[in-house]
Amino acid sequence: MLHIPVSESTASEQPNISRMPPWIRQQLGNHTHYALTADAVRSNALHTVCEEARCPNRGECWSRGTATFMLLGDVCTRACGFCAVKTGRPGGYDRDEPRRIADAVMGMGLDYVVLTSVNRDDLPDGGAQVFADTLRELRRRKPGIGLELLTPDFQQCQDAAIDTILSASSQLVWGHNVETVPRLYHTVRKGSKYQRSLQLLEKVARQPGVEAKSSLMLGLGESRAEVLDVLRDLRAVGVQRVSLGQYLRPTRQHLPVQEYVTPETFNDYEQEARSLGFSWVKAGALVRSSYHAEEQQGLGNRPV
Repeated sequence: MLHIPVSESTASEQPNISRMPPWIRQQLGNHTHYALTADAVRSNALHTVCEEARCPNRGECWSRGTATFMLLGDVCTRACGFCAVKTGRPGGYDRDEPRRIADAVMGMGLDYVVLTSVNRDDLPDGGAQVFADTLRELRRRKPGIGLELLTPDFQQCQDAAIDTILSASSQLVWGHNVETVPRLYHTVRKGSKYQRSLQLLEKVARQPGVEAKSSLMLGLGESRAEVLDVLRDLRAVGVQRVSLGQYLRPTRQHLPVQEYVTPETFNDYEQEARSLGFSWVKAGALVRSSYHAEEQQGLGNRPV
């Protein structure tokens, strides 16, 4: 077990937070399996959110032979205050990426795959076609594979993006993260809108064969009442899966942590979420949206 390093910050930025609490620890995992996963990712020249977003669970997940593949490059068109992914003008994208991802998935022998992407507001379809091409290639090679997406909000092309993606696979888990409470959107999720995210999740949840999923980061200054309101909003639009985790500051240039949420509080939120009717709930300091996503696979593991 190893403490995750934390960036120092000034007292004015982070008046009461100086060090990680003892309950936030990272599993190192099995180095042999980690190396095999790393080789599969790098030999196919792929990006993963595990690396680009500096996920604290990379050691554990890669040691289990799992990784979340990130489509459409490693440059995002938005500049969220919490995210370590690079921001800028991405330019083009690699049309051969779907094949290489399928090669890696087959080489790793995966039964469940999570696909995400950077925001590509520069593309007319927001990158939906690349998601569809990747899903289609995976289904072609392994029809019964479990598939999960973690997509952007697709701004003004939500309906077209949904049609494009579901033309490739109509049975999957579709995730889109609201990330935080509405009051904090202007600092945490610049360029995004809470209602737009709920709108996408509602449209997705209405699709036959699709299970909608979302995620929240805690410790950015939200209140318990605000978190519960978001959970109610998610259930009201039909979201069935939810995860809640601790925000960890990736660098000094990112938003400071306002609170380290205790395990007891995470347990409380998990019980509240289950009482609201979510069918799949993960809550804990190191939980992320794709953490142990393959558990209780449900709809996402059925073949077309």
